[in-house]
Amino acid sequence: MKQNNSPKKLLFQKRNYRFLFLALFVIAIGFILMSGGGSDDPNFFNEAIFNFRRIRLAPTLVLLGFGIAMYSILTQEANQK
Repeated sequence: MKQNNSPKKLLFQKRNYRFLFLALFVIAIGFILMSGGGSDDPNFFNEAIFNFRRIRLAPTLVLLGFGIAMYSILTQEANQK
């Protein structure tokens, strides 16, 4: 049986993982900002569900996070061997 003593190589570089974790953080912030705004009383409609934070800011952050994730997956280090 042949043993391979070479060190394990990660799929991505350190820079890629940093961008990936940044993307996950931005996506999580977007979903947190999107939550809430509902009403406990079904006879009362809360207009806060349509404010700027939930309609524009939060989805923009989620899409930005997905863009950062794609960048982190597709980019390569310049000095890769």
